[in-house]
Amino acid sequence: MHALRGPFLCVALLSGCGPEAERAIVTPTDQPRAGAPTAATAAPKPATSAAAPAAAPASTPPPPAPALDPGRGKEPGPLFEAFLSPYQEPDEEENTPSTTPAIFRSTAPSLSRAQREAAGHRGHGQIRFSKDLSRAFVDVRVEGVKAEAVNMFHIHCGRPGILGPILVDFALATDIKENLADGLFSVEVTNEHIVKTAEHGHGSLIGAFTMGCVIPSPSLGTLKPIKVSTIAGMAHIALEGELYFNLHTTGQTYFGDMRGQIYPAPKPP
Repeated sequence: MHALRGPFLCVALLSGCGPEAERAIVTPTDQPRAGAPTAATAAPKPATSAAAPAAAPASTPPPPAPALDPGRGKEPGPLFEAFLSPYQEPDEEENTPSTTPAIFRSTAPSLSRAQREAAGHRGHGQIRFSKDLSRAFVDVRVEGVKAEAVNMFHIHCGRPGILGPILVDFALATDIKENLADGLFSVEVTNEHIVKTAEHGHGSLIGAFTMGCVIPSPSLGTLKPIKVSTIAGMAHIALEGELYFNLHTTGQTYFGDMRGQIYPAPKPP
C-alpha cells in the first residue's frame, strides 16, 4: 500500500492540473440556485436618474369665471332705512340757542315732541345706494306734516342725540314742497349735491351748519381732515350708523320736527 501511494498520488495530481480539469472544478457556492435566473435570463433593471423629478399629480382645473357685467353697477345695491319720529330730536324747540342764525330759527308756533307724536308726525325713509356707489336713491314717506309747513329737509351726519352738520341739503336737488305734495318724497343724490352742500354758506354763520362731514382717515392731499365729497363716503358714514334724516318745519326749524337715524335695512327672511 505504501509503495503504491507515490505513483497513484502523482497521477491524480497530474490529471487535475490540466485546463479541462480546471474548468470542471466548481465550488458549491458558485452553483446557481434552483429556479434562480441566470445572468443571461435576468430582466434588466430600468435606468434611473437621481435628478429626474417625480411625476406631479394632476391638478384640479379652476372653476369657470362668473359672468361679469360692469353695467350692473348702476343697479340698486346696499339698502338703508330709517323711521322718523319727534322723539329722536335731541331737544325742544324752545331751547334753541340764542346765537342761532335767523334762517335756522322757527317762524311759527312750536309744538312739543309729545304733541307732534300725538298728531301723527312720523315717517319711513329708505336709501338705496347704487352698486358702484355713484348715486343714492332716496324715498321718504311722511305722515302728519303738511308739505307747505316744511321749510328744510336734510341728511345730517351725527350719532343718535347729536345735532350734526348737514351732509345733503335736498333743496339743492329738488323743490322740497312740491316733491312732498303727495306725502312721498323721492330724489336721486349724486356727488355734486354733497359738494354743493359743503360749499353752501362757506365763510358765514350758516357754514357751521353746512360744513359737511369728515371721515377720520389720513389723506395725501393735506394734513387736515377732508370733507366727504362722494356717495361712497356717504355710504361709509351710513355703515357707521352716523347718518340721519331731519325734516324741519316753520314751527320746528332748529332741532327739527322729526328725525330718523339711518341704519342698514335688515335682510328679508
